[in-house]
Amino acid sequence: MLLCKKIKLAVSEQDAATLEFMQGKCRGLYNWWVMKLRDGEKWRFNACKKTLAESRVYDPELNQVYGKLLAEVYYRLDGAMRAFFRRVANGETPGFPRVRPRHGFFTLCYPAMYLTREGNTLMLPTGGKGKHKRFPAIRAHLTELPPEGFREVAISRDGRGNYYASFSYREPEEAKRDGNTVAFDLGIKTLATGVTEEGRIYHIGGFKGSRWYNNQLDRLRSKRSKCKKKSRRYLHLSKVYKRVSQKKRNKQRDSLHKASHLIARRLVERTVVVGDLSQRHMVMKEHQERNRALNRAVYNDWGLYAFVQMLTYKCQLYGKELHFIDERNTSKQCSGCGNLQAMPLWKRTYRCAECGLVMDRDENSAHNILTRFFARRGPYTQACPECDVLQATQSGVDAMETSCEG
Repeated sequence: MLLCKKIKLAVSEQDAATLEFMQGKCRGLYNWWVMKLRDGEKWRFNACKKTLAESRVYDPELNQVYGKLLAEVYYRLDGAMRAFFRRVANGETPGFPRVRPRHGFFTLCYPAMYLTREGNTLMLPTGGKGKHKRFPAIRAHLTELPPEGFREVAISRDGRGNYYASFSYREPEEAKRDGNTVAFDLGIKTLATGVTEEGRIYHIGGFKGSRWYNNQLDRLRSKRSKCKKKSRRYLHLSKVYKRVSQKKRNKQRDSLHKASHLIARRLVERTVVVGDLSQRHMVMKEHQERNRALNRAVYNDWGLYAFVQMLTYKCQLYGKELHFIDERNTSKQCSGCGNLQAMPLWKRTYRCAECGLVMDRDENSAHNILTRFFARRGPYTQACPECDVLQATQSGVDAMETSCEG
């Protein structure tokens, strides 16, 4: 499996200025082609790539940028155009390639064969030759050892001005083994609530500091809105806002990584079932009216899509099976008798009016997801311990009573 490891870099001010110069030139070349395509220029990869020599004559500073970085610009733009045409053919929202903003960092991708590593020091080449060489090679110190056999290195920068190197490498997948099944219900209050065939319950909480960080960000935005734009106070509050926002994202992503690692690596169950939940449906009421109170919690603070992506590749890496089940009405349906009743979000306990079942709403939903998974698989056979006769059973949750007599 192709994986990526992100390691923080320590660079000098001179090397940081060199990185900013090269990414600025790459971003300018990318944006120049995007504007030409918007004006009606047809995209032909080979023909457009041959115009790089003309661009070097027009802007001599491009000669100070490493050639592989300039070539990567055309490959990235080709990928963006291919994705655009694919979406148009499938009838989706086209999403034409956009201009990259100046405040963002245009990721620099280096092939591993052109890099030199001395222990924890990574040497990044720059453009130019002989007396025309303006910038020396960049010396980037890694905070930890990179993985062995990496193929490509991508240099990026976060909102706080820290530089990172992302190493892509291959890791062998573990062999899949048979085992029990666990079903998880994803939620906002509790990130994942799971139940196994034996009835064991798992509660995996997510990041709990979103509300505090949101209050701090709202306060900073309120103070900044009262300042004159581009003033010293305005720029200072903008830097503080980026720093707090980045810290919130790091903590949230760290909690998602730990939760997905717990499910994919540490739990003994070999089959993981997750409810196929849509974030858009979470914030829509019955009459398709937007519930504004949930928008921020669901879209900004939950991280459902990122969690599912992490869980998908980690289950594949550690040899576990991952299945998705439709989660419609799993919170409203009683796991004991199948009765349906309204369950608004403020009701945290499910109390069935038909059979008297009392259970946490997330646990009840996890039971329903597990039952639906076994129902979708259909009946399977197991051997009777007394006579070794194969008998058909319904599911691992409620086995059908059979007899060996006769």
